[in-house]
Amino acid sequence: MVAYNRNEYNATFSQKNFMEKGYYYTFSAWVRVSEGSETTVSAAIITKENSKRVIASGNAYPGCWTMLKGGFQPEFPLPTELYFVCYNKTVDFWVDNVSLKEFNKTEWLQHQQRAITRVRKRKIVLDIKDKLGKPIRGVKVNIKFTKPYFHIGCGVTDTLLQHKKYQEWFLKKGFTASVFTNQMKWYWTESRRGIENYTIPDAMFQFFKKNKIEIRGHTVLWDKPKMNQYWLHDMTPKELLATAVRRLASIMARYSNDIFEWDVVNENLHFKFFEEKIGPQASGMFYHIAHVIDPNATLYLNEFNSLEIPGDVYAGPHKYINKWREIRSYPGNEDLTIGFGLQAHFGLGKPLMPYIRAVLDFFNETQMPIWLTEMDVPNNSNQALYLEEIMREAFSHPGVEGIIVWAPWKPGMNCTSLCLMDDNFNNTPAGDIVDKLMAEWRTPDQNGKTNSEGLYRYDGFLGDYNVVLYDPHSLNKVTRQIKITNKDPIRIVIPISI
Repeated sequence: MVAYNRNEYNATFSQKNFMEKGYYYTFSAWVRVSEGSETTVSAAIITKENSKRVIASGNAYPGCWTMLKGGFQPEFPLPTELYFVCYNKTVDFWVDNVSLKEFNKTEWLQHQQRAITRVRKRKIVLDIKDKLGKPIRGVKVNIKFTKPYFHIGCGVTDTLLQHKKYQEWFLKKGFTASVFTNQMKWYWTESRRGIENYTIPDAMFQFFKKNKIEIRGHTVLWDKPKMNQYWLHDMTPKELLATAVRRLASIMARYSNDIFEWDVVNENLHFKFFEEKIGPQASGMFYHIAHVIDPNATLYLNEFNSLEIPGDVYAGPHKYINKWREIRSYPGNEDLTIGFGLQAHFGLGKPLMPYIRAVLDFFNETQMPIWLTEMDVPNNSNQALYLEEIMREAFSHPGVEGIIVWAPWKPGMNCTSLCLMDDNFNNTPAGDIVDKLMAEWRTPDQNGKTNSEGLYRYDGFLGDYNVVLYDPHSLNKVTRQIKITNKDPIRIVIPISI
């Protein structure tokens, strides 16, 4: 269809629908415009009460088709009208292959579970032979899952250093990653110009390094003006560039080869402090320098509302991918792995699972890693339910490599956001959900014997395993550490000689 002679943003086309409570609605459409340049477009639903909900947003271009993808979950039976918004009212707007599909909860969860089995698990076969290469029957097999491949971590503050019980709680949980909520930020390490103080982040860093827990570096630079020290605002472009490069070198060289991921420029879709001061290629230049300083770390963008709010036209998946392309177009960045950090600070309303899945699909097309970097859900009666839904959706998606739960603890904080425990380190309902999911996504201990062909089979999650084999005939005992990753085939055979 084509809408022409338009004089309003929403002068397009629409269709009435009825949406059922409890169902998942996935949406997609191909869009283009007649002329001009990039144009922001959205798909939205309007209810009988005249309330509007955007369900997808993106860009349309002349001369080629692009896909809008999103979705919605009504919380009550809802007569609606689906329509499009094109934010350039001087062009003709084209649409084709519009799809709105309905799934019930059982169908949605079945798809999740099939995806988890396909993406997060493998069929593992231990092939046990003697020194002459003959299969050994009856070898006792003991297998322990020691570390998951998929990261689940938790954000922490400097109170970790002051409370032994906080440290014990963190280690007992089994988190494999963490991030410092503020203690690596520039305003923390250099609040006064030229006076750096890494005492606190160094101490936090040593705790996690000692306990073999990965650390995300958050954040090197921040494009939000009010999050930069007052003395940066008064600098000339040349001074600011030199000072920002000094900051990159200071923090990244300090933790080089130990921080496995860096948020290099935080929130550079919504804000442009460095671009406006230094020039439009500032972010690309900073990512190039960051890679030179710490070439073994994966570099990330990190943004809010890309996953949470379909109506944020500044941070929708199309805008995000365009920013990613812009940074990789900077000379020398063409082959850089630059991942997508999705902060995932959800609001009071119900998270839209179809929209979340659509956004993750978009980012996964780039074949770059995806993390939920600061995930939290407000403290309300549905907090635990929504938390579980979000974590399951992320874990089932092949592009997502990890989740950081944004639940730092301070004594007496009277939790108004996401807290996993109280001041006595007892679980909240949200804490119970995290424990339940982390336990569910671990392979149970395996105890058994090889069959007549010398084989022992089991289905296991990706990760590290400790395998102990004992042959009661020869009395030989062998211990092996094996690692199963997403690069391994669905069925993997591991030969072991005993």
